[in-house]
Amino acid sequence: MITRRVLMGAVSAVALFSTSAFAYGDTVKLGVLAPLTGPAAADGQEMVNGAKLAVDELNAAGGIAGHTFEVVVADVGDGNPDKVATAVERLLGDHDMGGVFTNYASSTNFEIEMMAEQDMVYMIAANSQQTHDIIAPNPENFPTVWSLTPSYDGYNTEIVPVIKELSETGKIKLPNKKVAIISSDNPYSKGIAEGMAKAFGADGWEITQNDLVPFGEVSDWRAFLGKVRKDPPALLINTDYLSANAATFMTQFMENPTDSLVFIQYAPSVPEFLKLTKEKSSGVVYNMLGGLLLSPKNPRAQEVLDKYKAKYNIESGGAGALTYEEVMIYADALAKVGDPTKRKEVGEQIGKTDKQTSIGRITFDPATHLSVQNTDGVPLQFYQIQDGKRVLFYPGKYATGDFVQPAWMK
Repeated sequence: MITRRVLMGAVSAVALFSTSAFAYGDTVKLGVLAPLTGPAAADGQEMVNGAKLAVDELNAAGGIAGHTFEVVVADVGDGNPDKVATAVERLLGDHDMGGVFTNYASSTNFEIEMMAEQDMVYMIAANSQQTHDIIAPNPENFPTVWSLTPSYDGYNTEIVPVIKELSETGKIKLPNKKVAIISSDNPYSKGIAEGMAKAFGADGWEITQNDLVPFGEVSDWRAFLGKVRKDPPALLINTDYLSANAATFMTQFMENPTDSLVFIQYAPSVPEFLKLTKEKSSGVVYNMLGGLLLSPKNPRAQEVLDKYKAKYNIESGGAGALTYEEVMIYADALAKVGDPTKRKEVGEQIGKTDKQTSIGRITFDPATHLSVQNTDGVPLQFYQIQDGKRVLFYPGKYATGDFVQPAWMK
């Protein structure tokens, strides 16, 4: 396992090399950290596509401040720290690198410190708790690092009042106040599962199961589902974010469904999930923080999706739109600074962003460098899959349809 001391020593060496020879031509390189191989490869390809979409658009318009752009990609594989560190060092060692962009690279976001050591612009859109924990103690040490996603606290708590509202308004009939939870062993999924368990417990729900599986490919969920069928809960939660795993989970649940509302974290937002599950996923609920806000009241999201599909002839699940927005926010900041070598100044301008994007209105909290989460900022969105379509039912301000009780529930 690579250690922090080794990482920071490597960064210092790269920083010395880069500082002594840092020079720009007319082309500014923009790095993308992406999982192009491994279980999250579908997300990784979207990240690269989104960045290239933005760069092609900027270049076609003549560039920014006399500079055009080129995308350079580094594969982080399965997010193993050694692979991520190698990918980061490759990008940091390039003298013409203006900024680095990703949805997620490692599960702990340790690379944030590597970027800050070299004053590299770094925009990320996942693992907000890890970003918070790194930056919040000394935000002044991270002027170039910013997160499009807000605090994940809403993931932990907001599902409880949403389920309660659905029940109280008669949109769903819950047979009991029991919830069964399963997570994969990574900080994102595990942290959300633990937060949900606390929130439901505080509201008087019985947690019948709170299981954990190793992170990675999961081909058989039947042991967990067998326990679920012996004591059916009103709510069944899976926080594993990998779309293939979630599709297998849903397919195996539908072999003998219980009278339970199924909630799956993030994965149903990825197009691959719908392709794998087809009609078996109709009724599933998921939510998104920092996901595409597809609503007539936020036309920006559909605009970006249409651009993506026109260029690549495939749908974007959101990862592509996020890197597109990151590059565009960087371009806005660069336009104000003018010089891409002044990365601290570019980072400071990014921190002043106030812009409507495909995930909502982006402003940044200076104490954490996370985007601000609320209904007027980046909202927590609840969706239900209905006949192959994603219906946004909460918050009401942006709703595109109503929740419908799943057909498998009595």
